[in-house]
Amino acid sequence: MSGQNIGDLSQEILADRYQCDRRLGKQAGRQTLLARDLKTQQQVVVKLLSFSSDFNWEDLKLFQREVETLKSLSHPAIPQYLDSFEIDTPSRKGFALVQTYIEAKSLQEYLSDGRTFSESEVKQLATALLDILAYLHQRQPPVIHRDIKPSNILLKNRSGNSVGEVYLVDFGAVQTLATQQGKTVTVVGTYGYMPPEQFGGRAVPASDLYGLGATLIGLITKQHPADLPQKDLQIEFEHFTQLSPAFTNWLKWMTHPSLESRPASAQIAKEVLEKPQEINKYSQTLRQGKTVSTFSLFWSAIGISAAMGFIAIESCVGFNAVFFTVQGTVATSIIFIGFMLGLGNGIILAIVTRLCFYPLTNPKLHRQVLTAISIVLYTSTSIVLLGMMMHLDRPEGATNYMIFVLAPSLIVGLSMGATSGYIARWYQKASGL
Repeated sequence: MSGQNIGDLSQEILADRYQCDRRLGKQAGRQTLLARDLKTQQQVVVKLLSFSSDFNWEDLKLFQREVETLKSLSHPAIPQYLDSFEIDTPSRKGFALVQTYIEAKSLQEYLSDGRTFSESEVKQLATALLDILAYLHQRQPPVIHRDIKPSNILLKNRSGNSVGEVYLVDFGAVQTLATQQGKTVTVVGTYGYMPPEQFGGRAVPASDLYGLGATLIGLITKQHPADLPQKDLQIEFEHFTQLSPAFTNWLKWMTHPSLESRPASAQIAKEVLEKPQEINKYSQTLRQGKTVSTFSLFWSAIGISAAMGFIAIESCVGFNAVFFTVQGTVATSIIFIGFMLGLGNGIILAIVTRLCFYPLTNPKLHRQVLTAISIVLYTSTSIVLLGMMMHLDRPEGATNYMIFVLAPSLIVGLSMGATSGYIARWYQKASGL
């Protein structure tokens, strides 16, 4: 049927039962159609494989495998097998597969429409798909989808913070482990969503987990995984997101290029998704960069912050001294307080880093958090200190308050924010990221 338009198809009833309506998709030698079952009056999906100039015998093998696989599956989130038959008419020859129609939009359509997904929604999606994959992988023999990607995942009844019902479709690339034994396996899948071992014709359950992880990364970053930078074949996506460190870590685990360093099963992946602290029990080889010692972290953060706190506050006192006399004891006290604030700020930043960003997996989020903490801490503290100075040495007034309190306080806050950014960059470099 290659080359024929849907107008021609709409004039034909396949197998004296299925009235074609419109085309849903098309590949070389294949078409996927929306049709109506004249017997039940239900909408169905008809997949057609035609004997045409671009026909490939490997396509027939995959088509027959899809038919047999769908016959054996029974899951509410997977299309149900309804019928299959051979087409042998003067106008066309080939095979047809009929399955239930799911009226829903694909993740690819949502992406094309500019829709966004929160971390909570992506986790819901991951959980639902892991349940589907667990069902497939627990079959005997295990069923491997081999083509997990946004266009093969459907969402129905999405509303509010709920992703709704999740479906996995298109088993045209499906394979069972039994088909691999002693045979040459055709490489199928989609570039960017395929793990390295699948390029070599080897696919195992963990290969589907890679596809799921790459799909979620594409959903979050709104970029095709193949367009994202890589380091040692590992997708480097964390600079384009603001995910929690635990979820970032989980996604890197799912998409680890080494098969042995990925989750061993969908059940384990789901367990760690729900309990991130369990990842150390299953993954000892996940690349997270070098681990910076706690001593080096505290020593560097405190040293940098204390020095900059001293400089920032001293500059602020100097600014005020230009306009009015600052008593020596007051100036000395404030400079000392500035040093102590810098010391305290360094301790706080080191503690936050050690508790929430250790080891480092999301440098961008780490830098933003540290910067925000320092700006808020130093701006508010400087307002209090300089307000006390102005009360001692200058008459109160809105203009004086703006000039001698708010302006220098903001300068101090921004200066310390820049210092925190420097600390974050040092930590990123020390972590080898």
